This record gives sequence, structure tokens and C-alpha cells, in this order.
Amino acid sequence: MPTTIDGVSTARSLRELTAREASVSEQGRTLSQPLVDALWDSGLMTYLNAPEAGGCEPSFAEAIDTWIEMAWQDGSFGWIGIANLPSAAASSAYLPDAGFAEVFGDPERRVTVAGQFFPNGTGEATSDGYVLSGAWNFGSGTAHSEYIAAGFFPIVDGEAVFDLSQIQAALVHRDDVEFKDGWHVQGLKGTGSYDYAVDGVLVPEHRCFPLFEREPRRGTSPMFRMGMMPITAAGHAAWALGVSRSMLDDVAELAQTKARMSDMETLALRQTFQRNLAHHTGMWRAARAGVIETFGRVESAIAAGDELTPTMRADMRVAATYATEASREVAQWAHLAAGTTAIREGSRLERAFRDLYTGTQHAFISEKTYIDSAQIWLGLVDDLPGV
Repeated sequence: MPTTIDGVSTARSLRELTAREASVSEQGRTLSQPLVDALWDSGLMTYLNAPEAGGCEPSFAEAIDTWIEMAWQDGSFGWIGIANLPSAAASSAYLPDAGFAEVFGDPERRVTVAGQFFPNGTGEATSDGYVLSGAWNFGSGTAHSEYIAAGFFPIVDGEAVFDLSQIQAALVHRDDVEFKDGWHVQGLKGTGSYDYAVDGVLVPEHRCFPLFEREPRRGTSPMFRMGMMPITAAGHAAWALGVSRSMLDDVAELAQTKARMSDMETLALRQTFQRNLAHHTGMWRAARAGVIETFGRVESAIAAGDELTPTMRADMRVAATYATEASREVAQWAHLAAGTTAIREGSRLERAFRDLYTGTQHAFISEKTYIDSAQIWLGLVDDLPGV
């Protein structure tokens, strides 16, 4: 397994395969096996991991552009990139040594991690670990993952511990998980984002780590010293940018030959189309530049030894949320400009539009991130852990 790859060029090498398999993934409601195999064979599945688990420790800019490329190819493929890769990366960096050895110790095993880290469960503390119960939604990538992430609040001596710093993330073996067959959705159909539940399963303590951990046990990347929230935010922003970029590119290509009913000119020759293409391309470029600049600036500060402040975290969340909203506006224009071509089942434009409007429903990039971030900027609160 390669430990140093160029993420963008490696992802780009999968374009033909993704084009063939996108509809297969949609029909199967989870990423097709050839695409899962390609992620492993190419080294992308471990790309973000700590080096001890086959990772490359890319910069935020490199990771973001890799995610953009994956999402450009197909929304579901890109979504798996922002689901599996960060889940495995966090596990490789933060698990105790015994847990790391169990999950990642054998380099011949293709161990994938996915799931929902939000604390929808409780874990009763025992001398051996936590007896975990709960139900989680939207476990993207769980169909092909051996370990399923599950966030939970500990229960110590019969009392639930609601201190946010004590929230834990558990890695549960898939054999101990009950999956629900409820992934029947409008978009992102190929992500296998199944609901799942765990009932009274003992998870050893060495397969758990604090959800808001920022002190990695492995790896030297500043990304690991920033915790899961910024990594997740960067992924959401990159995904939306990738899908919307695909729609810009596809509608620009379509415009060379398409003429709307009762119009003698192709779209490319209409000044309204020209103006709107330039406007929305500028919007896309500005959104991407904002993400790259914000995450890169914070990354550089952490690399220099600075502390990750609430303001830095708020900056990154706002950049990610704005990029998502800008991408949705770009997608809406491209969909309208393409006319009936964009409603034909099986076209990239049709699938991308459904995917984008599904992905942007995610709570992680909702308008609440603006409100929380503004409260930090204005000094109304010192910190909000969820930012």
C-alpha cells in the first residue's frame, strides 16, 4: 500500500471507472464493489490516515482538492470520500495503542471505518469498557466498513455524564451492529447511509476515544491537532464545491450544442447565459478560495505552535457553510440553464442536482453555524464546543 500519493491525480485516474459505476452504486444504494476496491488499490482509502496506518498526512489544501475531484466525478463517490477517509483518519490518530493494534495492526487487512459520531447512544462504564446502546442515522459508507463509529455519552455509577468533553466515539465491529434498511432517498443514493442500532454491546475501552480529542497519539499533521470538527467541515465544503463544479463544467459543455425551444442560437451564444456562467463561475472560485485560505491560515498557525481558538474554529465553519450555500446557488442556476437535459434520469446533471440538494440538508452546514460563529466573533459567548 503506497504511503505517499498525489491525492488529486490519483483520484482523477478513477474518472472512467466512476463514470461506469455511478449508476450501479445508485441501483445498489451503496458504493459499488469495484469503486471500493479502487479506493483501496489506489491508496485513497488510507490517504488521510496517520502514517502508521498507511496515510500521507496531506495538507488541508491537498485534501480539499482531492475531495473536490472525487465529488466532481460523482456525488456519492465524493461523499464516501468525506465519510470513510476522515473516520479512519481520526481512528488511526486518536485510538489508544491497543485499539490501534486491533484495528490497524495488520497492514494486509483492508479495514474501513464509517458511521455517525453524534452522541445518539449511551455507554455504561465497566471495568472492561462500555456497554453501548443507541440508534444512529445516516451511517454513510457503513455497508463496506468493518468498524462502525458510534458517538455516545458515558454512564458512570448509574449517572449519565453530559460534560461535552467526555463524549466518546466507539468503534463497534459490524457483526455487533443491527443495520436498518431505510436508505431510500432522493439523492446520494449510492452512499449506503444506513441507519443502525447497537443494544447492550460491550465495546472495550481501547476502541474508544474522546470525540473532541485534539492530542493525537500518532501522526504529526496539524490537521490531527485541530480535531474532527474542522476535518468534517473541510470535507463538507469540498464535497459541495466538487458537485457544483461538475454542473458548471457540464452545462458549459452542453451550451455548445443545445438550443432552447424557439431559440435559433445555442446557449453559448446567448449573452444571458454568458453573463450567468461568468457570474456563477466567479462565485464558485471565490467560495473555494475562501475555504482554502481559511483552513490553510489556521493550519499554518497550528503548525507554528499556536493554540486552536474558538475564533479560528468559527472562521472555518463559516467558510464551509458559505461554500455549501454558494455551491447550491451555482447548482440551481446550472440546472435551470440546462433545461430539460437536467431532468433526464441518468445524466450527470440530473444526478448531481439531486445529490447536491440532498447533501446540503446536512445539519453540519446549516444556518446555525452562522449564528454560533457570529456569537463567538461578537464576544457574546467564549466558546461553543459544537463549532
